[in-house]
Amino acid sequence: MLRIRISEVFTSIEGEGIYIGTKTLFVRLAGCPLRCFYCDTQYALNMSDGKDYSIEDAFYLIKASLSNSKNIFKVNFTGGEPLLQHLALYRLAELIKSEIGLRTYLESSCFDANRFAYLLPLIDICKVEFKLKDAKAVDSNHYTMLLDNALKCLKYAIDKGKVTYIKVVVSKLSEREELEELAEMIFGEMKIRKEDIRGFVLQPVYGINEPSLDHMLSLYDVVYSYYDDVRIIPQLHKVMSIP
Repeated sequence: MLRIRISEVFTSIEGEGIYIGTKTLFVRLAGCPLRCFYCDTQYALNMSDGKDYSIEDAFYLIKASLSNSKNIFKVNFTGGEPLLQHLALYRLAELIKSEIGLRTYLESSCFDANRFAYLLPLIDICKVEFKLKDAKAVDSNHYTMLLDNALKCLKYAIDKGKVTYIKVVVSKLSEREELEELAEMIFGEMKIRKEDIRGFVLQPVYGINEPSLDHMLSLYDVVYSYYDDVRIIPQLHKVMSIP
């Protein structure tokens, strides 16, 4: 019997990405294989950090949370890293869509394209996140694999007609040349068109290694030469001091 480990379920304001400022129900799954230096949810990195639920009990928890809050149009599956529990999440998303009818939103590091593809039929909105090397998400031996999987996830989401956007977290250590190589892979080699995605978000880290304005504008210019709907968007929930 499938079970799922959830760190928390809560209603808040979307603090990142193209839906920033909208009311959202968040389902934070426990467990993440990456170790980004800027991680702000270290309390959900291990599977043991979450509470164990049957799929049905997790669904009732979400349903109860929704009953106490109106005007929500989407459920955001975040983490941790949701792809670690892709089989259980598929079933949970299936129940949410069939029984409640809300849109489903997957926030993922896209470390595993096969798991991403498995979940995709039950997902409406995809944030495809690319980790730059300075994030230290994985060691240097595994970075190329991480990047390749994220590129595949981007193509899968676009090919299936999902609402898709790209996010890259940047710090003062992020290199202009590396971001340009990434933009060339996406818009040059893969031939991703402007109309294929809903946005390209550069998200500055908060606290340690914050980038300067000049550095952020320099990185903005790199992406703009390939895709002109690039935005620099800090984490709104940090500014507002909310979950």
